[in-house]
Amino acid sequence: MDAPAKRVEVIPAKRRALILERIRKNGSASILELAEEIGASPSTLRRDLEKLTDEGYLERTHGGALLIPPLQATFEREPVLNAHLQHNQKCAIGAEAALRLNPRESVIFDSSSTVLEAVRAAASRALPLTVVTNSLDAAELCAASPTWRVIMPGGSVRPGSRQMVGEPGESFLKTIHADICLIGAFAVTGMLLTDASLEVASLKRMMIHSARRTILLVDSSKFQAPGFCTFSDLSAIDEVITDDGIGAEHISSLRSAGMKLTIVPVPPAMPGSASTGRR
Repeated sequence: MDAPAKRVEVIPAKRRALILERIRKNGSASILELAEEIGASPSTLRRDLEKLTDEGYLERTHGGALLIPPLQATFEREPVLNAHLQHNQKCAIGAEAALRLNPRESVIFDSSSTVLEAVRAAASRALPLTVVTNSLDAAELCAASPTWRVIMPGGSVRPGSRQMVGEPGESFLKTIHADICLIGAFAVTGMLLTDASLEVASLKRMMIHSARRTILLVDSSKFQAPGFCTFSDLSAIDEVITDDGIGAEHISSLRSAGMKLTIVPVPPAMPGSASTGRR
């Protein structure tokens, strides 16, 4: 008699990202449906759902189904969980963005999770680069490359995050003139780029002003209601790179505005991936 298949344990952040992606795709899900798709026990999933509900990601219905409510303008996802959401899309976008970098260029990487995937992809190309970043995660990756000079502009580490904001970073950015900036956004709404945090938006604004050209890296779920504060208009962006989950109405809007738009195909999600479905 064959031994039963061993259940592969998924780290909590990735498991919760799978839950959110499953519910976003279908609008609701029962405990049994989630258990079958994700492979976790019902008791584990109940604890996950309670945590996600307490933290504002989900609402419970009377019938036990789950819904994602409209996010508040200042709502920020937990960074570790956010890194697993739309992960295949972020990797595909990052790989495409890395192709825009040329040897001996100076590049600004912001602290968004999609830009971090561009850092990973660029590191594999071993180009000589001068890098400026406010992301501690990106700085660690960059420091491992022997051909990259890495500069951190300074500032204060935001509580619960791996990013630096404020002074002296903003003043430093005013003094540099980088070749290219790769930047993300909390939301793209019409022509507006927004973030949930005033201090993050302020730094992104300076990054755009400090680069000769800026490429926006956003997965298709970011075309949504605006975040708390605007940091740029799309007219300041030279190219938008997104995935093939983007809606036709957003494609039409961007192209009508004369934006250079690159849409990258995303390979089918593997079992256990937190990147299936669309918003």
